[in-house]
Amino acid sequence: MNEQRSRAQTPEPAVEFPAHGRNRAVIESVAPEIDAGRFPIKRVVGDQVTIEADIFADGHDVVSGILKYRKAGDDDWCESLFEPIVNDRWSASFTVSALGRYQYTLLAWVDHLKSWRRDIQKKVDAGQHTIVDLRIGANLIRESAERAGGADRTSLEYWSDAITGASDLGSATQIALDDRLMSIALSYPDLRFATHYPRVLEVVVDRKRAEFSSWYELFPRSTGRDGVHGTFRDMEKVLPYVASMGFDVLYLPPIHPIGRSFRKGKNNVTESEPDDTGSPWAIGGKEGGHTSINPDLGTLDDFRHLVTAAADAGLEIAMDAAFQTSPDHPFVTEHEEWFRKRPDGTIQYAENPPKKYQDIYPFEFETDAWRELWTELRGIFKFWIDQGIRIFRVDNPHTKPFVFWEWVINSLKADYPDLIFLSEAFTRPKVMYRLAKAGFTQSYTYFTWRNASWELREYLTEVTSPPVSDFFRPNLWPNTPDILSEYLQSGQRSAFVVRLILAATLGASYGIYGPAFELLEHTPIEQGREEYLNSEKYQIRQWDLDRSDSLRDMIERIHEIRNENAELQTNRTLQFHNVDNPALIAYSKSDRNTGQTILTVVNVDAYNVHTGWIDLDLDALGVDDSRPFQAHDLLTDERYMWNGSRAFVRLSPQDIPAHILKIRHHVRTEQDFDYFM
Repeated sequence: MNEQRSRAQTPEPAVEFPAHGRNRAVIESVAPEIDAGRFPIKRVVGDQVTIEADIFADGHDVVSGILKYRKAGDDDWCESLFEPIVNDRWSASFTVSALGRYQYTLLAWVDHLKSWRRDIQKKVDAGQHTIVDLRIGANLIRESAERAGGADRTSLEYWSDAITGASDLGSATQIALDDRLMSIALSYPDLRFATHYPRVLEVVVDRKRAEFSSWYELFPRSTGRDGVHGTFRDMEKVLPYVASMGFDVLYLPPIHPIGRSFRKGKNNVTESEPDDTGSPWAIGGKEGGHTSINPDLGTLDDFRHLVTAAADAGLEIAMDAAFQTSPDHPFVTEHEEWFRKRPDGTIQYAENPPKKYQDIYPFEFETDAWRELWTELRGIFKFWIDQGIRIFRVDNPHTKPFVFWEWVINSLKADYPDLIFLSEAFTRPKVMYRLAKAGFTQSYTYFTWRNASWELREYLTEVTSPPVSDFFRPNLWPNTPDILSEYLQSGQRSAFVVRLILAATLGASYGIYGPAFELLEHTPIEQGREEYLNSEKYQIRQWDLDRSDSLRDMIERIHEIRNENAELQTNRTLQFHNVDNPALIAYSKSDRNTGQTILTVVNVDAYNVHTGWIDLDLDALGVDDSRPFQAHDLLTDERYMWNGSRAFVRLSPQDIPAHILKIRHHVRTEQDFDYFM
């Protein structure tokens, strides 16, 4: 008994109430949102950013939502109303009009005024409403007036009084259902119990070239004559050639002094001859390091002149940023603490077993002096930015910490938002994606090794669809100085054309290593390896740019098509179409502003003629299935009359193994092919 009495006298512990107990609206599944807001999404200037979310509440009340957005650093928020899509899914949009960062967040609330308007309309339709219902609405409108100001407040107060003062139910109802006045009242919602999304999300806004670009890689030292080491001045003479093909980014491998110690010889042999030039990626010598110019190429003034001359030709220079050194780099003696020592006291050279790179020392990012190392590397970027460079191709970024890249890229882009960083990370998918999240603008991809139609379809669908496409921008390369794919080793002209057209039409950004590509260079160092014989990485090459079998004209035409058709300048509308022959692949891209569409069909078998039927997704093509339409081949200028959702194609590698088809709508007759757009 005493025990029971004691329990009764013990006070109950205080129950904690939620801080927002009257916030009934729920916001879930916001998209795009990368890793719970840890990283920003990516867009380019002029893009419309569409945000979707699940927004709902308990019961039957109507909910409303607002998307709030602003340029980072601005004090005030802009607002866009969410519109319902289906099944409690809502969307709202805003346009990013400047470089830099934007922010966005959401709020939602139970909208009593909208709920009242919906319900009284139902009652009116059923002949059930009463004066009490109208007075409830008048009170809600009066509350909106109290939140308004100026003319809107006066209008709403008048409206509320008119409802309650109407001479009869019919007049009061007519006033209450006035659409214009209701829109004013809804502009001043009651947000006391609104649910605010707990995160402010961000958008990195880049210039258009971050999304759409055509890269050409060229070794400056191979632009001389008669085997003589080329210079920047020699390279200026090649600019018209590169520009004439339609490229807009000219990427240079490292242009810095090259170390002598352990210099690699031709074809990557470990013993070099006195006249061997070595690998440009073995950076640093007695002439200097990452902020110095290889004297065989010229001077810093010559480089600045090249940058200006390239711009005059319509080309932007991209520099290689390779954060590693040769054994002769000044850093090796001045900052031993930035390198890893082996037990015998020597510095650990680079390895990717069984491969050894004795001519290269990697930095030790776990050094106690990591802050000083980071500062120095950022300073290297800053030095070349000051010389007019705004695009960097970064060598092997996956061998450096993610947190370093996030820090250095974001800090640089805070001052120079027009910077573009291309990640050369042929590594595991999650690593590639993390580098993109950390700030890299574009990335190399596995496209180089995707040859079958099903492989291409599967992979390109992955990298061009949300959520990946919200942070990862693919840059498709058929070849690089490191990679001569097995597909190209046949030397068939058609194989090079197939890979060119796939890269240039599947990807808004793509690149080639030239002149090796357009001159059909295809001999591997040995069977079964994807490395070039007589690789330009280790020696000067002489190229006959006027060879009759060059792909120069084809490349020029491809770029004319890319530049004239906005459909090919984005990855966001890529749509694959089924084909009954696995040797064929069909896909389309559309321009959301004009509704125009390009359909590309490629024979991925570079040796044999193939035919097949395409099952066209007419919605993706923007075609009315009740009317014929024209498919205009922009490569050959041939025109085909199609009708319905199935189309027949025949592609021969001996001719052109692809169609790039402009879909023309509303054709009048088969005879005249007139169309209207």
